[in-house]
Amino acid sequence: MLNHYETVFILTPVLSDAQMKETAERFKSVLTGENAKIVNEERWGLRKLAYPIDNKTTGFYCFIEFDAEPTVVETLSTQFRRDEKVIRFLVTKLDKYAAQYAEKRRNLKSSKENETVKEG
Repeated sequence: MLNHYETVFILTPVLSDAQMKETAERFKSVLTGENAKIVNEERWGLRKLAYPIDNKTTGFYCFIEFDAEPTVVETLSTQFRRDEKVIRFLVTKLDKYAAQYAEKRRNLKSSKENETVKEG
């Protein structure tokens, strides 16, 4: 049975834009290689950290929402731990209420994006 998950990971701020995108794509390919279905992906950009990590005060935040088997989470976590570009990560299993909220959030975000496209 597929579970609904989301992961947020923070990449070191010394990366170039291309390196950040390439690293995020690599984690997406880990998921798709394990037959996970990517539901949503967002790059939140360079943000200030709540507290310094390894003497860094900012990091690139990336968010991926996906459906997968429970075993995929262990594989993904291992990949996060092995990559020195990742300074923090969190993978969360969503219950049905959180999954409904995430779907509403996605729909709201896409409708807002469509409005800005029409206005522009």
